[in-house]
Amino acid sequence: MKFQIAINLERVDDSLDMLEVARHTLEMVRIADQGGFGLIWAAEHHALEMTIAPNPFQILTWWAPHVREARLGTAVAVAPYWHPINLAGEAAFTDLITGGRLEFGIGSGAYQREFDRMKPGLKQADGYRYLQEMLPVLRALWKGDYAHQGEFWSFPVSTSVPKPLQRPHPPIWVAARAPVSFDYAVEQGCNIIAWPLTRPFSEAELYKQHFDASLAKHPGCEVPVFAMMRHTSVYESKSDRRTAIDAITRVLGQFENVFRNLGGVANGFPEQIPLEELTEREQYDENYLEENLVFGSTQQVVEKLKQYQELGIDEFIYYASMGLVMFLGCPVHQRLIR
Repeated sequence: MKFQIAINLERVDDSLDMLEVARHTLEMVRIADQGGFGLIWAAEHHALEMTIAPNPFQILTWWAPHVREARLGTAVAVAPYWHPINLAGEAAFTDLITGGRLEFGIGSGAYQREFDRMKPGLKQADGYRYLQEMLPVLRALWKGDYAHQGEFWSFPVSTSVPKPLQRPHPPIWVAARAPVSFDYAVEQGCNIIAWPLTRPFSEAELYKQHFDASLAKHPGCEVPVFAMMRHTSVYESKSDRRTAIDAITRVLGQFENVFRNLGGVANGFPEQIPLEELTEREQYDENYLEENLVFGSTQQVVEKLKQYQELGIDEFIYYASMGLVMFLGCPVHQRLIR
């Protein structure tokens, strides 16, 4: 099993200076590259300080001169927010100036609050339809001249300028949770990113069942890479455990606000929803979180990661963003990459 990492610029409140957030984020990227992570992901989100990522390609361009070995990916570009010609050109240009290191991740979007601002009138649940129209169009534009008449976009003959350095195009990844997304990714020859949120290991097993079922439906398709993302934290003392649990609880309180569209957002900062007020609130009990996330001592984390390896996960994505400094050179990672 190989290792990737997802890193966000984050401000959990306005006491954090943006320049310091940028400095800290770039240092995390450097450490991840030096520590042996094969792929570093940047997100796309809008008008939210909890994930500062208005253009993932711009973030990767910023990171690229500081990364020697790792590849650089978008996790994910949100299909409904883009025009195909714009997205094709941005991705190709990023691939060009990063020396052919782009991994192109695309998804349908996560937060209704963002849809209400970026694509008014569109329900988040319908975002997948834009993804399914977008992907073949991108491939055609990366190849050459192409005209499109579709449900969501129409344009006369055009092409991607520039063309990607990687031919015919960078590796494509699709964010998937529902069976329809797994089916589409496998059918289209795309790698898969899955995220079980805070749910138990049984959720990861369910995603693997979706993956296997999709492979069975498409016997002639090449088997894609299956990556799984989970929040991860290694600690060896009670005080460090407390810090990690408090951090993830705070982040989840803001995440649940925008994920479920439950509360207000002031100047980009989501109100932290008290987790005890949520339905399914047992998912936020600290012992539940510690059990289900890849949290614990070095040995506990190693044992949890072995479960994912035995499940058949090809690459594990260390979700490092919890508003905390993550020590990526810790002994657990040194053991894993060997």
